[in-house]
Amino acid sequence: MLETASTRAACSRRGSGRYRRRMTGNLLVFLGAALASGVEMVEALTIVLALGVTRGWRAPLQGAAAALVVLTVLVAALGPALQAVPIDLLRLVVGALLLVFGLQWLRKAILRASGLKAMHDEDAAFAAEVEAAREAGRSPGRDGYAFAISFKSTLLEGLEVAFIVITLGANQGATAIAAAGAAVALVVVVTVGALARQPLSRVPENTLKFVVGVMLTSFGTFWAGEGVGIDWPGADASLAALIALTVAWSLLFARLLARQPRVVAA
Repeated sequence: MLETASTRAACSRRGSGRYRRRMTGNLLVFLGAALASGVEMVEALTIVLALGVTRGWRAPLQGAAAALVVLTVLVAALGPALQAVPIDLLRLVVGALLLVFGLQWLRKAILRASGLKAMHDEDAAFAAEVEAAREAGRSPGRDGYAFAISFKSTLLEGLEVAFIVITLGANQGATAIAAAGAAVALVVVVTVGALARQPLSRVPENTLKFVVGVMLTSFGTFWAGEGVGIDWPGADASLAALIALTVAWSLLFARLLARQPRVVAA
């Protein structure tokens, strides 16, 4: 009787621990997808806003909506397909891709933080897009230029979002959670943009890019490690330690590089 009770208690504790670790992993997936999506959507929003205030809103909004439909279909099609891949192979491949992708973001963020790369200026990007929209010719009827530029920019920025949502979700078995993070970011960015009708220059975009780079690099390290057989202590909870470690070495590199700053082209 006592052994049975103690065994049940031990199983309950293990189940509770697995649940907490799972929740930690899902929360990090949600945050990673939301932050990465928010950064890309701010950049796409700048172009759509510039087209809207210069050439009218109908064509830019139609182009952005068409791109969102394409991206939604892509995520819906590829997300379940990736889940059919053997889990160890999936973790290795997706982890390696996320690691490469995250390190690219992190490299740029470190260079910006150290002064070796110019900070991204959303106001300057908005002004450049407005000037280009004014100089572009316009034929009678539907504004094909505004539609095409809006569609292309939203699709290109959104492809990075789709990649992050698909890889984060499929590898963690939480495509819906990653997609929910992207959807929340979309609602927030579009709502703020619609109310402000100006570039979201007050959004700390460079800081967000640093955070996203840290998270993608940490996820990539974690899943690539699992793919080659590493048994991380604490399972998903060890992601927090990897994130802290990545932040530490990134800030160290930024500080070392800042000793002789020189700004180069963005």
